[in-house]
Amino acid sequence: MPGPQRILVTGAAGFVGGHLLPALRTAYPVATLLTDPFDVTDEAAVQAAIRTARPDAVIHLAAISATTTARAEPDLAWKVNLHGTLALARAVLTHAPGAVFLFAGSGDAYGATFRAGVAVTETMPLAPMNTYGATKAAADLALGAMAAEGLRAVRARPFNHTGAGQADTFAIPAFARQVMRIKTGLQPPVMQVGALGSERDFLDVRDICTAYAACLGADLPPGQILNLASGHPRRIGDVLHAMLDMAGVTAEVRTDTTRLRPTDIPRAMGDAHEAKRLLGWEPRTPWAQTLADVLEDWRRRVALDA
Repeated sequence: MPGPQRILVTGAAGFVGGHLLPALRTAYPVATLLTDPFDVTDEAAVQAAIRTARPDAVIHLAAISATTTARAEPDLAWKVNLHGTLALARAVLTHAPGAVFLFAGSGDAYGATFRAGVAVTETMPLAPMNTYGATKAAADLALGAMAAEGLRAVRARPFNHTGAGQADTFAIPAFARQVMRIKTGLQPPVMQVGALGSERDFLDVRDICTAYAACLGADLPPGQILNLASGHPRRIGDVLHAMLDMAGVTAEVRTDTTRLRPTDIPRAMGDAHEAKRLLGWEPRTPWAQTLADVLEDWRRRVALDA
């Protein structure tokens, strides 16, 4: 089937959006990318935006994406992540009913299901253990119901992804920022960290964006769910020490209790065989390259702040 001609991206100015727009330009060079921001919690603004844009594909990135922010401001997280998503989906059904609606959900929605200790598949239950995961799970389920009403929803469930441009409210960029501040003498050689024993299924943001772009060109049934995961969990402490070694930095590692989550799971990993079968997708960016890019990003940021 031909690729989309008018692609609307919410949250285009965010971390993932900065990587997604180049990926979309490569995949669909003649498509018009519609990135003008609007408030997804303002239903009138959402309706007007979709009515004016007339997209044939929508990628919904806009969200409260940090678990710490969602925990601190739960009302805002529910308003944006659930109700904003529903407002957008309703507007698409009304004004662009033929458009593909790609929802950037989260593997975090599986929550307690990870305790089984196996790579989770799309058929396993959503059992979120934090506010962020709950808001994403609720929106995911609601879109599944709307797919039965005609919405061409694709529900992506990406697992932890990182890369250049990510805020230091997430673990890997938080490590990188401290490593580079130590390297440049801006802070003592002490790393303040949260839990290091947990294992997470990390990916490069560029691989996630490749999957999103591929979803728009695939003939997927309404409501399709796709895990985007590597299937190879990494211990967070090992990631930290790899970054220290790459930067040539020696530092004491101290646990900062304010960085610990009220609930956590020892090991999380996903099974992305469906994405490989339907999209031909699998992660391709070497992990060492991902870490090197994050460190270089923070070397530049720290230099600007010095």
